[in-house]
Amino acid sequence: MGADARAKPGSLSGGRNGASRSGLLGGIDWPATLLKGHPRSRQDLLRRPRSAQPSELWLVIVDASASTRRGGALSQAKGLLAELFDAAYRQRARLALLHATGTQPRWLWQGQKSASALRDWLDQLGAGGGTPLIEALQQAAQWQARRQNLQPGEQQRLLILTDGRLRDWPALPASQCPALLVDIERTPVRLGRARQLASELGADYQHIDELALRARSPTWNTP
Repeated sequence: MGADARAKPGSLSGGRNGASRSGLLGGIDWPATLLKGHPRSRQDLLRRPRSAQPSELWLVIVDASASTRRGGALSQAKGLLAELFDAAYRQRARLALLHATGTQPRWLWQGQKSASALRDWLDQLGAGGGTPLIEALQQAAQWQARRQNLQPGEQQRLLILTDGRLRDWPALPASQCPALLVDIERTPVRLGRARQLASELGADYQHIDELALRARSPTWNTP
């Protein structure tokens, strides 16, 4: 499949160099900030103490099925992913990336640091095929459990990007780590299943359009 979507500007600020730092506080902790909900002021932006460098793993599940072509959904998701990869590089977080499209999910990254190879994959990412999202969630939970046994001091976070366009799914266990589901459904008639999925997983829920609106706010872009 071709790369049918160009990355649009995402919802995180700071670019490649990140936000300016002063005193004992370092860069913005974007996963923790987004898990709190929409930042409405500078005080809502959580920063990481410079002296503290906890080992973190960000597990990202990307739904790039054919339905994500609609309304520029995948383009918006790619913009968010580009900034997330940059943030992981700056903060030295490790990444795991699970691509949910076609007939079965595929691991692209499993606990390494962010690298240019992820950018190359993102540039080529296109929508197509089925939606093996449930299988991806099940595989991710199993992998996380094994990883936690090997790295008990590591802090895990889960990010899911999906339009939620699934027919039915079995009962799912709640995520064992802080989780955020970003809904990328952007069709005129929305089914709203991503919100239901987030509820079952015990994950926080955000719609990508709302994140984009916040990105245009001065309090978001200039912390």
